[in-house]
Amino acid sequence: MASLELMKITGYTDEDFQNKFSGSPYTFMINPDNIKVQKSIEYNEQQAPATSSASQKYKSSPSDKLSFDIVIDCTGVVDSTRTDMATEITALETIIYTYNGKIHRPNFVKVQWGQNISFNGVLDAIDVSYTLFKPDGSPLRAKVSLSFSQYVSPETVTMTDAPESPDLTHIVTVTQGMSLPQLCEKVWNDDSLYIQVAGFNKLNKFRNLNGIDKLIFPPVNPSNS
Repeated sequence: MASLELMKITGYTDEDFQNKFSGSPYTFMINPDNIKVQKSIEYNEQQAPATSSASQKYKSSPSDKLSFDIVIDCTGVVDSTRTDMATEITALETIIYTYNGKIHRPNFVKVQWGQNISFNGVLDAIDVSYTLFKPDGSPLRAKVSLSFSQYVSPETVTMTDAPESPDLTHIVTVTQGMSLPQLCEKVWNDDSLYIQVAGFNKLNKFRNLNGIDKLIFPPVNPSNS
């Protein structure tokens, strides 16, 4: 008889999910009985003159969402070696929630369960409800609600439309000798958009881009230039 495979969460310190966070992954004691995966599409509603209803113009596809509830049981019935609730919550939060000073943000995380569930993302929210206590008030059982957003690094952003569209995110390789306005002219045929690109990338220079390999060209609004 095959052994029960438990869901686990692994922390990573890089957005490509190659460098694991120090320490072991957090393995849950009890698998979830329900997992929710949410996909969505965002539209801008536009109503043409002399029409009775608005039409939906594609805006973007937000990242996928993963959410589920987990029970942590420290009564000793599920696992006699894991009976301290504070230790369990700290171990989980250290991987998914706690600020990591080395990367100046919480860890990236991979949620895995068997062969079919493997989700690379970042934590959106964690809610802990304690449901059983010792006579002295120490918690013995907790319900933990977790929600994650899928994470895709800028280098792997897929461009799904024409490369000259200002409505989409682009990763642009900086050509030696070109200024930021020249790059905007090359990508969008509009050099006036350089101010928005500079602000998004936190640049303090427009002309000399030496030392910069790639820039993120975010969705822009020509009216804001």
